[in-house]
Amino acid sequence: MKTWLRELPKVELHLHIEGSLEPELMFSLAARNNVSLPYATVDEVRAAYDFSDLQSFLNLYYQGMRVLRTDQDFHDLAMAYLERAQAEGVVHVELSFDPQAHLSRGVELAVPFEGLTRAMRDAKRRWGMTSALIMSFLRDRDAGEAMDVLEKAAPYYELIDAVGLDSAEMGNPPAKFAAVFERAKALGIPRVAHAGEEGPAAYISEALDVLDICRVDHGVACLEDAEVVARLRESQIPLTVCPLSNVRLKVVQAMTDHPLPAMLEQGVKVTLNSDDPAYFGGGVLENYIACFEAFDWDRDLFRQLAGNAIEVAFMPEERRSELLARLSAC
Repeated sequence: MKTWLRELPKVELHLHIEGSLEPELMFSLAARNNVSLPYATVDEVRAAYDFSDLQSFLNLYYQGMRVLRTDQDFHDLAMAYLERAQAEGVVHVELSFDPQAHLSRGVELAVPFEGLTRAMRDAKRRWGMTSALIMSFLRDRDAGEAMDVLEKAAPYYELIDAVGLDSAEMGNPPAKFAAVFERAKALGIPRVAHAGEEGPAAYISEALDVLDICRVDHGVACLEDAEVVARLRESQIPLTVCPLSNVRLKVVQAMTDHPLPAMLEQGVKVTLNSDDPAYFGGGVLENYIACFEAFDWDRDLFRQLAGNAIEVAFMPEERRSELLARLSAC
């Protein structure tokens, strides 16, 4: 079954590329850019991955990305993940990145755009892997700053497949970014947002109503509210669920406690993703395997989950048809 899951054509919809920074590459880039790290060894970094909640992870996440300084750094970061993903049967990746976290360090907007898009082109040329780019805003920072970033990104609009909303959810409701997402909508840019990870089910409704998003990132809190579940079931708005992330951040205590089976029973359209694979126990394949081991799902259900992701990915229709055909033949 694990071999079959590896061969299954999988699509990654919820990936923070900065969260794919493995400790070995972190040390390499730190040496390249003369950045000092508070860790002496790779083992010390991995020992810090015992997170108590989302904020404890974010503290390490922002500290690690200090090594990213040049477009070559972002290229190398993305290529390292895309190569691992390709080897695990991933055929399309949607990379989110956080420009504010880099601008605040003096890294200009052009740097991640140039490095990431070059890696995306290289992956297409080398492996036929397609990809999309999501520019995310940090919800624990000022909404005016997010609006400024959106306007500064004008030279890169054609490279942006969607805008997103991530980082610390509690105390930062979706409505805080209403004007930013309204502006993105006016520009014709699709919109996604984290909602219902550590935040309440009400944030899911708010993100749908106020931000007019086409996908909910996480959304595992939906089961708290029957009306939210009914809405998700009837609209088939997709949820990009990240099960290993939920375990590592103590959203649930163990995989066997995860609400995924109940979400599926309720008819919610879910997909499986890795979130921040360097910190949470692996990429998309590891998340598929973890679900198999916890829930003993059969091949038909995994085909359904993989198909859900293909159906809602940001990709040309020709590519979508090709991947759906590959999936049905698997």
